[in-house]
Amino acid sequence: MQRLRHRHLIAALAVSLLAATPASAESLYIETGRLIDGVSNDVRTGQCITVQNERITAIARCGPAPDGATRLDWSAFTVLPGLIDLHTHLADLGQSADLAAPIKASPAETALVGARNARVTLNAGFTSVRDVGTYRGLTDVTLRNAIERGDVPGPRMWVAGAYITIPKGGGELNGVVPHEQLPPDMRLGVAATPAEAAARTTFLLDHGADFIKTIATGAVLAIGTEPGAVELGVDYLRAVVAVAHARGKKVTAHAHGAEGIKNAINAGVDSIEHASLADEEALQLARARGTWLAMDIYNGTYIDEVGTKEGWPAEYLRKNRETTDAQRVAFRRAVELGVNIGYATDAGVYPHGMNARQFANMIKYGMTPMQAIQSATGRAAIEMGRSDIGAIAPGRFADMVAVKADPLADITVLEKIDHVMKGGVMVR
Repeated sequence: MQRLRHRHLIAALAVSLLAATPASAESLYIETGRLIDGVSNDVRTGQCITVQNERITAIARCGPAPDGATRLDWSAFTVLPGLIDLHTHLADLGQSADLAAPIKASPAETALVGARNARVTLNAGFTSVRDVGTYRGLTDVTLRNAIERGDVPGPRMWVAGAYITIPKGGGELNGVVPHEQLPPDMRLGVAATPAEAAARTTFLLDHGADFIKTIATGAVLAIGTEPGAVELGVDYLRAVVAVAHARGKKVTAHAHGAEGIKNAINAGVDSIEHASLADEEALQLARARGTWLAMDIYNGTYIDEVGTKEGWPAEYLRKNRETTDAQRVAFRRAVELGVNIGYATDAGVYPHGMNARQFANMIKYGMTPMQAIQSATGRAAIEMGRSDIGAIAPGRFADMVAVKADPLADITVLEKIDHVMKGGVMVR
């Protein structure tokens, strides 16, 4: 069985390598039907986009194509920036009923699974992701680097390297073996003191992390932790923030409970993941400080339906029920208050490639279709501190998607993207 699985992994790698390196980007002149640029509320028609050397160089009324440029006819489509998901777990196995799955898979197998996840995500129209942690520490760095080299196809990745978490906290693999028996690469971010948290932050940044992910409260999908319980306190979080910000890197905090959310904001983190039990004070504080919320408001439905069917741990299902509706109430209130909200799904808990399913929930719970689209384009780029993605504008990467229907009339059309382009190269 092991030998057969090894052959399957080698075959999967071969397929990925064959599909990895697209033709070199050429000079393009793209004729659009409707154009949503990701930053304005305008929908323009009759616009043509000039692309050279992976980047957009001009947008103007259509006319003759520039010399040497290939004309691409997308006049029957709505064209948008490539989508951005701010909360994914590409470099991991995905959620299941088997608590031990992450430790059963070697780092090599985990990386191969990550390559598959990356390809599926890109084909779904998500050309950039923030990957917010993996049990196998630094596997996400390896995957990001492979994509950047062109070894495997995938979205642009910004990665956390590992979780900064207390021992036995929400970022640990709990309930499988004694923690001291876990492989070292599964405990790269475990910190028992603020000084250790600072040291772990330095280690991860030195080894390729683009930002830092902290676990400020317990988790839904971790044995023995409670979402409302504080784990990394303010002193830990401040130690992490001081190191990361001194190096120009952002910090995000996994935080379900209101107290943990407020601790994280007061410590200076840049964004909050989940924010499920945010109270009015926490939301007002986030608005006042400009802190971003990354709220995965589709995820609870999937966990309840599929997790129940597949026999996920009862503790997971109970905690999911206790947070799902509360999170959606908090999301609606955050929209009303004008809190910064980016598009974040927790893909990996549910299958990669289904990232766009959350759009419909964002509209159901208070956003307009344009707000939802911008949360996954221009607004998401702002949260990441990027000025090279997230918009169809001169100087940005030519990352674009095209759909035949109008997503402002029916947002679910984004669940099946017709065409994807990354850096001026057609993905499909």
